[in-house]
Amino acid sequence: MANKPESPTEPFKRALAHAARSLAELPDLEVVFSGDGPSLVGHRAVLPHPPRDLNAKEAARIRGLADQMALRLSHHDAAAHARLRPHSPQGSAVFEAVEQARVEAIGANALGGVRANLTAVLEANIERKGLGRLEDRSTAPIADVLAMLVRERLTGDAPPEGARTVVDHFRADIEAKAGADLDRLAAAIDDQTAFARIARTILHDLDLGEDLSDTSEDTEEDDGEDQSEQTESDDQDGEGEGQTPEGSSSEDVETSESDGDAGEEQMTQVEDDEASEMSDEAPEMGDGAKPARPDIRDPGKVEPPYKVFTAAHDEIVDAEDLCDAEELTRLRAYLDQQLSALSSVVSRLANRLQRRLLAQQNRAWTFDLEEGMLDVARLTRVIIDPTAPLSFKQEEDTEFRDTVVSLLIDNSGSMRGRPIMVAAVCADILARTLERCGVKVEILGFTTRAWKGGQSREEWIKAGKPPSPGRLNDLRHIIYKGADSPWRRARKNLGLMMREGLLKENIDGEALIWAHQRLVGRPEARRILMVISDGAPVDDSTLSVNSGHYLERHLRTVIGQIETASPVELIAIGIGHDVTRYYRRAVTIVDVEQLGGAIVEQLAALFEEEPKAARRGGLTALQAPPSVQGGPAPSPRRTTFRDVRAAAGG
Repeated sequence: MANKPESPTEPFKRALAHAARSLAELPDLEVVFSGDGPSLVGHRAVLPHPPRDLNAKEAARIRGLADQMALRLSHHDAAAHARLRPHSPQGSAVFEAVEQARVEAIGANALGGVRANLTAVLEANIERKGLGRLEDRSTAPIADVLAMLVRERLTGDAPPEGARTVVDHFRADIEAKAGADLDRLAAAIDDQTAFARIARTILHDLDLGEDLSDTSEDTEEDDGEDQSEQTESDDQDGEGEGQTPEGSSSEDVETSESDGDAGEEQMTQVEDDEASEMSDEAPEMGDGAKPARPDIRDPGKVEPPYKVFTAAHDEIVDAEDLCDAEELTRLRAYLDQQLSALSSVVSRLANRLQRRLLAQQNRAWTFDLEEGMLDVARLTRVIIDPTAPLSFKQEEDTEFRDTVVSLLIDNSGSMRGRPIMVAAVCADILARTLERCGVKVEILGFTTRAWKGGQSREEWIKAGKPPSPGRLNDLRHIIYKGADSPWRRARKNLGLMMREGLLKENIDGEALIWAHQRLVGRPEARRILMVISDGAPVDDSTLSVNSGHYLERHLRTVIGQIETASPVELIAIGIGHDVTRYYRRAVTIVDVEQLGGAIVEQLAALFEEEPKAARRGGLTALQAPPSVQGGPAPSPRRTTFRDVRAAAGG
C-alpha cells in the first residue's frame, strides 16, 4: 500500500523547527503547529498552521513569529526582568515593549534573514491594528510607538511605512524629553540589567514610571517580589499566546492568531489600551496560555519540602453551589449548543467503549457445586442414575463492575475556550456510558479561588513576608459529579466549566492528593484516576516567592507515591503538553479534538488488563502538605460546600 503523500507545508514546518532550535540554542525546544498559536510556554513553542497555499509574505510572517520566540529564549532573563519591572500598569506595558525590542534587535543585527522576518511580523501587526488608519493619532498605543523608536535606535531601521505617520506624531515630544537616554540604549543592548535601568529612566522622562536613580538594590528586589504575580508570566507568555508582552511586533505574537482579543486581556501582554487600565484584577487567560514561571534552578541548593502557608481559605465545593440553578441551566444549554457536532463524534467513541465492556460481560459459570442455582442441563444424570446428586451452578462476578473511575480535569485559565468545552462534553458522555455498564464515575475539577494569591497572599504580606512560604494561593476543588450520584442529576453541573471567571490557576499536586484520597475511601475493589491537563502546575503567587519548579517538583513526588505504593491506577492525558515526563502511564494529544478518542482508548485498555493489585502496607492515603500557620494543613475532605479550614483556625 502506498504511503500517504506528504502535505506541501511539511518541509516548511521541519525547516522552521530546526531554525528555531538553532536560533534559541536549545536542541530540546519543542515546536508544534496549532490553531491555538502563537504561544511560548517554557521550552514549547506553538506556531499557527501555515496555509496550504503558502505565499512568501505569510511564510515570512510565520518565520518571524518563530524568531521572536527563539530570541526571547536565547536573550531574555526572566528573573532580572521581573525584578526591574516598574509598578505602574502603563509603565510596565512600555517596559515590556522596550525589552522585546532589545531582544529582537540582537537577532536582527546578527542575521539579515531574521531582520526581514521580524519586519514582516511588525508590518502585519501594524496592518491588523490599523495604526496607519487612525483618525486621531494621539490615541495610538504609546508602547507600540516607543518600541518602534527603540527599534530604530538599535537597528537603524525606520518604522514601517504604515506606522511612520503615527510615530512622527509623537517623535518630537519623545525626543525632547528622552532623546538623550534613548541614545544610551544601543551601548547596553547586550546587558539586560543595564538596558532595563535605562528603560526605567526613559519611563521617568516621559512620566510613565519611576526612575531607579534614587532606589536601592534591596528596594528594587522587594518591588520585583511585590509585582511578581503579574510580571513573571509576562516574561514568556500572554493571553492564549504565551510568548511575551511587548509593544508592537511581538504583541502580534500574542494576539494575531488568537480569538481572545476582546475581554481576555492579561497583564502579561500589551493589548493596546487595555493593559494600562489593569492594575489589581488578574486576567482571564485565553485558549492554550499558561503563565510563565521563573526558571530558577540552583543544583547546589537544597530546597525545603513542600508546604502550605495557610489552608484557611481553601475550599471543596459542589458545582451547583458556585452559581444559581437558572445560570447553571443556561450554561449547560450553551455547552450543548456549542458541542453538538463534537458530541456525536464522542458518542460514537463511547458506544465503542460500551461494546467492548459489554463483550466482557459474557456470563461465566462455575459448575458441579453443592449449592447455588440448579443446573437443569445435568438433570439427565439423575434420571439415568437416581443415586447421583443434584448439580448446582453459580455465576461468576464480572471484575470491572466493581470499579470506580475518577476524572480529574484541569480548570486552569489556559483551558479556557475549546479545550474546556471538549473536556466537559467528553466527561459527560463518558459518565453516561460507564454508568450503563455498571461502572461508577466521579468528575472533579481543580483551580484556585483567585489570581495573584488571594487571601493567602494577603495574610503572608501581613505576616511580614517570611521567606519560602510555600503554596501561596487559595485552592478551589470542585465536585461536578460524585461517584454515587446518577448522571441525570449531575448533568447540568458540567455547564459550570463554561462560566466566565471560573478558570484561574492550577496547583496539580494537591489536587491529585485530594482526588486520590476520595478514591481510596471508596468500597470498590478497582479504582482508576484519570487526569486531564494541558500544562504543568502554575501559580504565579507561589512561584514568585519559591523556586521556579516548586509546584512541579511536588507534583512529581505525589505521582511517584501513587504509582509505586497505591492501589489506585493512575493515567493522564495531556492536551498539547507532554505529560509522559510526569506520569508513567500517559498519552499526549496535540489537538483537543482527539481528547474523546484518547479517553476511550486509555480506559478500554485498562479494563482489558488485570487490575492493579493492592500492595500490602502500601499507600492508602496521601498526607496533605503541612501548613506554615498552625501545624498541618487539613486533608481534603469528602464533605463539600464548606471551606477547608487551617488547623490553627479550627
